[in-house]
Amino acid sequence: MRLHRVMIAVGVGLLSAGVLAAQEAKPGKPGEGMPPAMSAEEKAAMEAWQKFATPSEGHQKLAGMVGTWDAEVTSWMNPAAPPTKSKATSVNRMVMGGRWVESKFTGDMMGMPFEGLGYDGYDNFKKKYVGTWMDNMSTAVMVTEGTYDAAGKVMTSTSTMDDIMTGKKATMRLVTTIVSADEHVFEMYGPDPTGKEVKNMEIRYKRRK
Repeated sequence: MRLHRVMIAVGVGLLSAGVLAAQEAKPGKPGEGMPPAMSAEEKAAMEAWQKFATPSEGHQKLAGMVGTWDAEVTSWMNPAAPPTKSKATSVNRMVMGGRWVESKFTGDMMGMPFEGLGYDGYDNFKKKYVGTWMDNMSTAVMVTEGTYDAAGKVMTSTSTMDDIMTGKKATMRLVTTIVSADEHVFEMYGPDPTGKEVKNMEIRYKRRK
């Protein structure tokens, strides 16, 4: 029950200092109207949660993705055929107090309007980068999890998705390479009909100035 009370407090933002101050200012007997003192267990839980919820160095590495980017998209729909190419734009901004990078992607895919929405962040508990992606050409949500290399230049993530052709699960590998502060390359790999990993897509981003 004590831990439950702490989690409720966290969930509503720990209340506001103004509300607590107002409670303290109410006339009455000493201590009346004051919340009960937290136990050592509750304090430890609160401190752990605050550490988990505070943006960290992992989030700072994502800050370089913020901005407006012009994208060149190359897609391999059929390994035996030439790839298709298109142009797109991605507008990225930090949201939720620096915890997530929101990416709004617009362009065209196979001659049709395309729009996608992604969120990338860092899970302080897992110590991994996490993300979601959804777009107007699917009713599924892609959930990713991965890490940066030691130099912070290459992020490699994976996602397990449903293969609508086979009805089985398929693992996608996503690689983002930081070329410079103004350029990065995204690559997506997945299994072909034989199960061999092949490159499905490459997006080269250049910062709009």
